[in-house]
Amino acid sequence: MSDDNTDWFGADSATFGDRLAAARDAAGMSQNDLARRLGVKTSTLRAWEEDQSEPRANRLQMLSGLLGVSLPWLLTGTGEGVEPPGDVSELSGDISAILTELRDLRAELDVKVGRLAVLEKRLRAKLKEVA
Repeated sequence: MSDDNTDWFGADSATFGDRLAAARDAAGMSQNDLARRLGVKTSTLRAWEEDQSEPRANRLQMLSGLLGVSLPWLLTGTGEGVEPPGDVSELSGDISAILTELRDLRAELDVKVGRLAVLEKRLRAKLKEVA
C-alpha cells in the first residue's frame, strides 16, 4: 500500500505550502526573514505555507531564487529542491505508522478530488443540455 521510497516533496506527497516551508527551513530563514526579503507581510507568507492562498507569478520566481530551489520543484516537487527528511523507518514505530498513514490518505484524497472534478464537469455539461 505505501512505499518508503515515496517522493516526500512530489505532487502526490506534499503541497506547495509544504515545499515552501521545507525550502525556507533548509535555507535557514524564519517566516519573518523570508517575508521581509520578499516584501510581503508575514501573515501572507504564512497563508502560502498553510495552502490558504498562493503567491503571484513574480513572487514565485523570487521565492525560487531566494530559497535556491527550482521553480518546477516549488510548484510540483520535480526538479532541484531540498533533501527529503531521513528514512521513515529510522523513526519510532508509532511515528512511522502515522506518517505512512498520512501519506496514504493524501494520495487517496488526491484521487477522489480528481474524480470529483470529472463528475462536476459532467454534471455541468448535462445541466447545459437541460437548460
